Amino acid sequence: MAKPIPRLSAEEIKRVIATAWTDLPPYSKVLMEHGLGQGELVQLMKRELTPTAYKQWAAQGKGVKAPTKKAQWPYGK
Repeated sequence: MAKPIPRLSAEEIKRVIATAWTDLPPYSKVLMEHGLGQGELVQLMKRELTPTAYKQWAAQGKGVKAPTKKAQWPYGK
């Protein structure tokens, strides 16, 4: 079970949501700037967003691939 969401002011919640919408994948920048982990962010987004907006946000994060490693010699060019 994820940690409970810390008490945030309305302004802080707005900043967290704005950061989560702009970050791809959404968890790294929020953790660095606001100190919220993945479970806490998901709980916050479910609580604050409408169901449709939450689904769009979640789909946005799933569509991002991890960076690929560049092939190195002698196995690739």
